[in-house]
Amino acid sequence: MVTANDGSRRRYWGFVIPGPAALVSGLAKQAESQGLEGIFAAQVNSVPWVPLAAAAAATEHIGIASGIAIAAARSPYETAIAAIDLDRLSDGRFTLGLGASVHSWTCGVYGAPPHKPLAHLRETVAAVRHIIRGAHRGLTPFEGEYYRADFAELQPAQPPVREEIPIWLAALRGAAVQLAAEVADGIMGHPMWSLDWAVEGIRPFMKKGLERSGRKREDVELNLWLWCAPGVDEATAIEDARPTVAFYAGVAQYESFFAAHGFGDEARRLQQYVRTRDVLDHGDLVPDDMVRAFVICGKPDVVRERVERAWTVADSLVLVPPAYAVTPEKTLHYMGEIAKLFYQ
Repeated sequence: MVTANDGSRRRYWGFVIPGPAALVSGLAKQAESQGLEGIFAAQVNSVPWVPLAAAAAATEHIGIASGIAIAAARSPYETAIAAIDLDRLSDGRFTLGLGASVHSWTCGVYGAPPHKPLAHLRETVAAVRHIIRGAHRGLTPFEGEYYRADFAELQPAQPPVREEIPIWLAALRGAAVQLAAEVADGIMGHPMWSLDWAVEGIRPFMKKGLERSGRKREDVELNLWLWCAPGVDEATAIEDARPTVAFYAGVAQYESFFAAHGFGDEARRLQQYVRTRDVLDHGDLVPDDMVRAFVICGKPDVVRERVERAWTVADSLVLVPPAYAVTPEKTLHYMGEIAKLFYQ
């Protein structure tokens, strides 16, 4: 358990990355020894299930979660049975983190048919819950807009460890926040959320989603992901973080989000380099104030103060070092600095 200076409990999550078993298990064991609440694995150029399985086998009590699994990349049935398997492997420690991702990935990479992302995500949550609750008894048909299955010849499976596995939804804009607050057990803030958006901007959307479901604020976990690059030399931290901001700002579907923060022109300039596949080489197009808006960077005391503001709304935090166009050694350095500031 990690505690603040005032003695309050602080629930931090870490992450593991795909790699050799020794690396994945080592990161998982380290996170557990540091007292972290849980660890995530993401879906980018790999699936989250594999590193999470290795992490579960190497640990005893730390939570494991997909952060995120792209909902449209597979059928809800496959997502559900993966969740059941990981919950069994971890003895009830798994949380299913789902997200809609962007069209260029869901359709352009994974080949999903055209769909409305949030409607599809809502249906996926319903279908996954239906399957987890009933696969061991014999499933009744599911009739959705995107997923239809009669389960006519499905034989009852082994009972799951839990019939209710927590589902958290990733969100960028307000509509996704509202959906998560309405139908999910948790909201995973996009790592590109600015502190202003995370602390103030999402409030009305959370409120509306909770009202639609008849639930209270404490019924939904707010798990904030924050890019974090602490260092004595702020200029170096900013330089290291530029490509990470460029990666996301170059996604056309995110343009309105960056425009709302005053960086629409920068986002549009970066989009052309996504198409030529060299956007990470153009971090110089990301000005210092744009980095500061989306990455908590600078001297340790400044970083600690800004992270403290996030705790005014968050139930748990993930502090993520710059991830793009930095060496593994640099990433490990920032992970160490984050640990010294917040976990040790």
